[in-house]
Amino acid sequence: MSDDPTSVLLEGRIAVEAALRGRFRDIDRLLLEKDDDDRRTRRLERDASGCGVPVRRAPRSEIDAMASGKTHGGVLAVAGPRRFQALDDLVPADRNAFIAMLDGIEDPYNLGYALRSLHAFGVDGVVVRVREWTSSAATVIRASAGASELLPMAQVDEPGDAVSHFRDRGIMVAATGRHDGAVSIFETDLSPAMFLIIGGERRGIQRSCANAIDLWLTIPYDRPFEPALATVSAAAVIGFEVMRQRTGGR
Repeated sequence: MSDDPTSVLLEGRIAVEAALRGRFRDIDRLLLEKDDDDRRTRRLERDASGCGVPVRRAPRSEIDAMASGKTHGGVLAVAGPRRFQALDDLVPADRNAFIAMLDGIEDPYNLGYALRSLHAFGVDGVVVRVREWTSSAATVIRASAGASELLPMAQVDEPGDAVSHFRDRGIMVAATGRHDGAVSIFETDLSPAMFLIIGGERRGIQRSCANAIDLWLTIPYDRPFEPALATVSAAAVIGFEVMRQRTGGR
């Protein structure tokens, strides 16, 4: 491992391939198991070399000693810190934006699981609070199956910063939560450009943002049940419904 405290260890083919594709962080070097002649490994070696990443074949024992787990499959990369984008960079030019903010997630596994779902269902970018993710970046990458490396992401100090930014640009601000005016996600149009805030199941949406929300959303249940869905589950359900509406159910 590098002595640089901002370095991140990417373990496994999926994580490394995603980092190469996303190009949101620099890869300092790539280690591949010396005796691995699998075609996917050879392709990864070519792709990394083509991106200017130094590649070295190493004994399995050396990779095992560097890795934090046993699921690396003989693929290990030392990478730099994540580069975050400006809020405007999350907005696509050719379609109605679908941008999400995950507010209140502290667990890196949950963040990774939520990012995996949002990426699968077509979110254009994700906003997160400013915090030091370096120490848990590898966990987020593994939990997201590499999706965190493919999604454009921006950081803000407070959710209100992003709310004001997107509202000023004519993008509807939606949020999940218990609110008198909340409507079912299945009974409202989710196709316009939208900035969606998914609050944590404990704290919900910050009060300072509540008055700026254009559309409150709720996920209806099939039986009496008071507790809110976990943020990870809510992200998957809402993300799927947005995709379903925008693709006509295809």
